[in-house]
Amino acid sequence: MTEKTISLTRTNDPQAVFGTCDENLHLLQREYGVILTGRGADIHIGGEPEDIEKAAVALRLLEELAAKGQQLSEQTVRYVISMVADGEAESVRELDGDGILVTVSGKVVRPKTVGQKKYVEAIRKHTIVLGVGPAGTGKTYLAVALAVRAFKAHEVQKIILTRPAVEAGEKLGFLPGDLQDKVDPYLRPLYDALFDMFGAETFARHMEKGVIEVAPLAYMRGRTLDDAFIILDEAQNTTSEQIKMFLTRLGTGSKMVITGDITQIDLPEKRKSGLIEAMRVLRHIDDIATIKFSDKDVVRHKLVQDIIKAYENYYQEGRRNKHAADK
Repeated sequence: MTEKTISLTRTNDPQAVFGTCDENLHLLQREYGVILTGRGADIHIGGEPEDIEKAAVALRLLEELAAKGQQLSEQTVRYVISMVADGEAESVRELDGDGILVTVSGKVVRPKTVGQKKYVEAIRKHTIVLGVGPAGTGKTYLAVALAVRAFKAHEVQKIILTRPAVEAGEKLGFLPGDLQDKVDPYLRPLYDALFDMFGAETFARHMEKGVIEVAPLAYMRGRTLDDAFIILDEAQNTTSEQIKMFLTRLGTGSKMVITGDITQIDLPEKRKSGLIEAMRVLRHIDDIATIKFSDKDVVRHKLVQDIIKAYENYYQEGRRNKHAADK
């Protein structure tokens, strides 16, 4: 067994790298099969040379992220481990400490993965962005944060958030209340994000003034949306006609973000997803970007990543078996 010592000189808080009760070090130990001992700003690494080097690279990345103001949660540590394993350590260094905004609870909203950073940069650069990927990758939350930032900076005059109510027909008819009461459950994730950014009172005041609008997709028909930041969420559940209708609402001074997960399509059978079609139709148009997230970009509980991977493996195995049976 060999040893190596590295000094954490780029951050004023080495304990942030160690984690509470050295939990980050324990996680790295289990992953790389090394022994990590932290003393002051120094970390001693013992183990096989190859494992030591991997652990050292991961620790340096965590140190850089901590120096940039990133909170090193378990998810962040696991993300760094996965990027090192795939030889993408340099990509992690592209993450900076710049926040999009600060929520009412004092939380800084910032990209936590390389995929999220590319998504944020694309939204800032392009007029229309399609963000496509699995649940938990921050597609909607980051888009809302950028919308709120643009609104507060007076870059837009209005925020419009919309979703398709895919079960609208018969099922909604049996729910109590008026139409708004019936569609609110579909829009709840959008409300939650806005509550985080504005606070309940400010959000309610903006809603009353009409400068924030959260509505079903059907409400967009026949309108021209000028000087607005417009987000279409759960776009995998739009039809071709619906997404075309939405895209053609774009007015002057506006920006659109379309998010969806093409593995969670709830449309009736034989109905094609408008999001999948739009990805093909719009791919060569300037000022429209498509960002695809992977399971690495999931920023929820670790089990969410494991669940996504398990389902991907399950479906791939099913496709292989079908292909073999067809031969």
